[in-house]
Amino acid sequence: MAPRRDETRSAALFERANRADGGAPTCLPAIDLDCQSSLMDSSEPLICPVCAGTGLIHCLTIPRVPVFCNVLLATREAALAAPTGTLDLRFCRGCGHLHNAAFDPEVLRYSADYENSLHHSPRFQDFTRTLATALHARHGLAGKTVAEIASGQGDFLRELADLSGCHGIGFDPAYRGPPGIQGGVEIIPEHYSDHHARRAADLILCRHALEHIAQPAAFIQMVRRAIGTRPTAVYFEVPDARFTLRDLGVWDLIYEHCGYFTRESLRRVFRDAGFQVDGVESVFGGQFLGLHGHPADPGCQGSGADSDDEVDLEGLVTLVAAFQRAYQSKVAHWESELRDFAGSGGRAVVWGAGSKGVSLVNTVAGSAAIAALVDINPLKHGRFCPGTGHPVVAPAELSAIRPAWVLVLNPQYREEIAAQLEGLGVHAEVLVDESP
Repeated sequence: MAPRRDETRSAALFERANRADGGAPTCLPAIDLDCQSSLMDSSEPLICPVCAGTGLIHCLTIPRVPVFCNVLLATREAALAAPTGTLDLRFCRGCGHLHNAAFDPEVLRYSADYENSLHHSPRFQDFTRTLATALHARHGLAGKTVAEIASGQGDFLRELADLSGCHGIGFDPAYRGPPGIQGGVEIIPEHYSDHHARRAADLILCRHALEHIAQPAAFIQMVRRAIGTRPTAVYFEVPDARFTLRDLGVWDLIYEHCGYFTRESLRRVFRDAGFQVDGVESVFGGQFLGLHGHPADPGCQGSGADSDDEVDLEGLVTLVAAFQRAYQSKVAHWESELRDFAGSGGRAVVWGAGSKGVSLVNTVAGSAAIAALVDINPLKHGRFCPGTGHPVVAPAELSAIRPAWVLVLNPQYREEIAAQLEGLGVHAEVLVDESP
């Protein structure tokens, strides 16, 4: 699964009904559904799911996006029939949070087909290794207990246990491995809730799940209740909404993400729940935010000693005001590129069959000029992209496709992809989607 990515992971627990490929529905990793609720009732005023404010600004509407970017289908016909939803992005003046006001968790039916692991990437492996080292240095984890919410198959938790000598407890109902403790790590096949308060931990991790939760404030409050009076530290990691707004990282605007956190809104949701925020750091080339915190003193609402960044809500308002036009300009740029590809008679491919690749081919007109999506994750090979039906192929198949262009939508993987293309003897022009 967020990185199962053990980077962007589903946060809702459902049985996926009416699967187009006819497979048997199974559960996917989750967060307690009590924290999920729809904001679709038009009889109620729209409110911010972080601070309950009503000063919301419309940011952008994107219709007909795939409900799942990270569920690839077994046939092209099933992919073309994949369900879609609407992104109605609203920005909160009060706390700086961006969320999809049209999000309806009832349309999300997660199954074991949901696959977004990035651990096949050497670049991402470097990132998780660096993170594990930093967490151990910060908390001295040898002999301590670390709990991870939405741990997937436990890839990162095992990496942390191997590096630090900690004992790991993961919570994820989609865990498919053997029961019991394996290599110092135990995965409990359940979603994390108040019920697990008895499982004491020195550090609680949650990486790339909070952005999937429709009511994040309720969820963080539940985590705070579960900690109780223990001095448990927390580390939560989410995509950075500033990267989306300022650097136009727009291909991660997906239906599965119902909330987009800025530094301001991430701090706010933890402080309001009774945590002291020790710091919010920018990681993975500025694309993610990592929050460090611990319970505030009893009887006090959360406070924060972090001074790593000034609160800049007005600056965010300015970014939001300019975002729709900037988004449209970026989409128009890629539409022009695809027209040129089609007119030249050459072939193009998109490297990556995850959120970014699926978003681009579903958003940009003329995506028929893209011959395929390429991915290094073998679980994706032979599948088809929801919405458009593009095939997903292994890098080794590029020798037969002979693309003239390879589109790289995340600059973090530029060198890694270039090296793989060279190793395959594929001589194509690499076009990287850079920040403006």
